[in-house]
Amino acid sequence: MRSFMKGWNWLPLQINRGDLSRKFRNRSIKELFDMNIRRAMSVLSVAAALATVAVPAKSQSLLESADTAGVVPSTAFVQPKMTYVRPTQRTMLANYGFDAFGPYPIVGAGVAAGINQLSNAPPEWRQGALGYGKRFGSDFGIAAVGTTARYGLAEVFHEDTLYYRCECGGFLPRLRHAAISTLTARRGADGHRVFSFPVLVAPYAGSITAVYGWYPDRYGAKDAFRLGNYTMLWAVGGNISLEFFYSGPHSLLSRVHLNNTHGSHEPGPNH
Repeated sequence: MRSFMKGWNWLPLQINRGDLSRKFRNRSIKELFDMNIRRAMSVLSVAAALATVAVPAKSQSLLESADTAGVVPSTAFVQPKMTYVRPTQRTMLANYGFDAFGPYPIVGAGVAAGINQLSNAPPEWRQGALGYGKRFGSDFGIAAVGTTARYGLAEVFHEDTLYYRCECGGFLPRLRHAAISTLTARRGADGHRVFSFPVLVAPYAGSITAVYGWYPDRYGAKDAFRLGNYTMLWAVGGNISLEFFYSGPHSLLSRVHLNNTHGSHEPGPNH
């Protein structure tokens, strides 16, 4: 081992601090953060697209193997009790009202406005109560427009964009399900999962409306795309919270967030 360490050429692994400093000198923290956001969104999009292809293929292979062997597939892969029931128009309207104007968007807008207040973004809105009010109204408006676009486009594409908790077990599978659900939806009577154009466009519809509606004039398309990326990541966090937060009979989710129990074999508010 020592001879191997002596014979190894470590020069390519040496870091020139001066070069590293010059490389990042002209890059702000904000630019690096935006670059990481774009990379995360690209990975999330690819993962969702692969998932929509891999899941039906896996199910088909299981059925073919079961037919060849002449046996019934194991209940570990097929759960007939967890049947999909497409929500009614009344349920969709109730969920739209909750998702657009309920406690979640209000609290989310308050948190986002606080973050923007600390970073003084946009600086034209300044500080103080008036500045926070402008930021809160802006973030709430972005969320409302995005939610409206998601539900409206879902109706046009005949998709169900409500969130459904994972029928799987384990932390990592449930986490993956929550992340993939950010870019997928249910379609058809069987509720098969597809890559969803409405859920992809909705975050950017809100940010574009804000940039060209009430943001300062210096903001443009690049800023709208950046703000849309933040909204998309916020949606990922929202799905994770819906997946892992307690949703028993006495929880807030079971009382007000109708779509969290939809699809279970037990009669619920969506049936």
